[in-house]
Amino acid sequence: MIRKKILLLGDFNVGKTSLIKRYIDNTFDDKYLTTIGVKISKKFLSVGSIECELIIWDVEGATPQKRIPEQYLVGASGAIIVADCNREETMVNLEEHIKHFKAVNPNGKYVVAYNKSDLLTPQQREHFQMVPGGVLTSAKKGDHVNQLFGTLAKEILS
Repeated sequence: MIRKKILLLGDFNVGKTSLIKRYIDNTFDDKYLTTIGVKISKKFLSVGSIECELIIWDVEGATPQKRIPEQYLVGASGAIIVADCNREETMVNLEEHIKHFKAVNPNGKYVVAYNKSDLLTPQQREHFQMVPGGVLTSAKKGDHVNQLFGTLAKEILS
């Protein structure tokens, strides 16, 4: 069995913990409790014929003014960089989170999640601008959450 450390990174209150809960337990809780430090979860999955255990690090929210400690990033094979698609400042900060991750893990893979897409109107969804490979997700409804983690797992194991 292959074990891979992955991180969920992004600003405060973008839905990192909710994405993990949806992926691991298929549940959603709308009570907001800020993550302090790191919470670690595990998920077993198969990618083709490869059995894998994802060690998922739910890292506290960060901003350009308050970066997360580099020791949290060390040894990660991949990351899901999360923004709230209804809060412009969280999307502006994506590039900084990606740079920080890649500075510590130059060979690491990442995917970008634009979370809380259930709050967009149909017109907003149609005209929403994403980075190439970005995914509109909804932890609340479960939209594209499994796809998001699966895509990252395939990238890491390829």
